[in-house]
Amino acid sequence: MSSTTEGPTMQIGIIGAGSIGTILARRLARAGHDVSVANSRAPETVNAAALSTGATAVWAADAAAAAGVVIVSVNLGQIPSVADLVAAAPADAVIIDTSNYFPHRDGVIEGLGQGQTESLWVQRQYRRPLVKAWNTITTASFADRSTEPGTPGRIALPVAADDDRQRAVGMELVEQTGFTAFDAGVIADSWRQQPGTPAYTTDLTVEELPAALAKADAHAAARRRDLMIQIYDERTQTEGSLPGPDFQLALTRALF
Repeated sequence: MSSTTEGPTMQIGIIGAGSIGTILARRLARAGHDVSVANSRAPETVNAAALSTGATAVWAADAAAAAGVVIVSVNLGQIPSVADLVAAAPADAVIIDTSNYFPHRDGVIEGLGQGQTESLWVQRQYRRPLVKAWNTITTASFADRSTEPGTPGRIALPVAADDDRQRAVGMELVEQTGFTAFDAGVIADSWRQQPGTPAYTTDLTVEELPAALAKADAHAAARRRDLMIQIYDERTQTEGSLPGPDFQLALTRALF
């Protein structure tokens, strides 16, 4: 994967230093961007792996304060706790969200339910236009399956936004993290990339992804999402450990 940007250097603030946030910080800093990353605690507690290619640990408020791009990579249930920080980002900043709704983890959230679009709810919390990206890939695939453009079988990731310029920024950054960016249209259609849909964690190519998005069933998605979690939990209890990434990929593909 290329280690330098093809476009201008961006000021990127990442709120959330978990598995996905750490990989984003590492790759986008390696690509040449000025990256700040924050967790919910103090800067000195940010995972050293997130800083290994030049990102800087900061307080969460500082990650958003001067950024041209703010990437929020926290569990959906935590979004209200960071919403004011995101809303206070510069007026022209691009806000990118990576979250997914899992009621067993996030709790039942009023306004979210079967057939509703998660990203519209998230956008209301932030009070800002939103780009949806990096939410359809597992941590394992994100860590291990990035490739150069043109590589056969390269995984494609959908990017949704209402603003064409902001969507283009999201797509550029997705490419720089090692995946083909696919224009998935507007936020109102981003339910097609939510958990329980054919595009979610199935590691599809850019040739396969459009059909998967088109095939999505809004009313079946929640049921399939919950079935996926139930099977995953049962396998974990049976084996006494979390199933590996191959099992997770096979499971999500089998649902469709």
